Amino acid sequence: MLVRDIMNKDVKTIEPDETVQEAAAKMSKHSIGSLIVIRGGSLQGILTERDIMSKLVAKSLSASKTRVSDIMSKAVVMISPDRDVEDAAEVMIERGIKKLPVIKGDKLIGIVTSMDIVIAQPKLMEQMASLFLMAKGKKIMAG
Repeated sequence: MLVRDIMNKDVKTIEPDETVQEAAAKMSKHSIGSLIVIRGGSLQGILTERDIMSKLVAKSLSASKTRVSDIMSKAVVMISPDRDVEDAAEVMIERGIKKLPVIKGDKLIGIVTSMDIVIAQPKLMEQMASLFLMAKGKKIMAG
């Protein structure tokens, strides 16, 4: 199964000059945990709930005054739609991330999440569980 088969094509984006408050409102409205940051059609970064918690809330910054570009993750790991779902899972586990923008050429065409992979490929569930446990500082035991 390929990434293109399971990716979400309705990617929610935000401009880097928008405020974190606007980003949080958009994330809440769409019940999502991240936004892809785009400027002029070019991918600039990704803003996640983790970014908001660790780079804004934990530092007592103002969401209405802080720009997305100030706290977004700029080093974005991406994947091609032609890669196997197993490849996407490996990348997520190796990098400790739960979301991968899907890029064809230089165009954003979708996003694939760890949950998308678990739903599409239940046999990968144990491997993907390590992502969630890493966030809590735990290790998964092989049976």
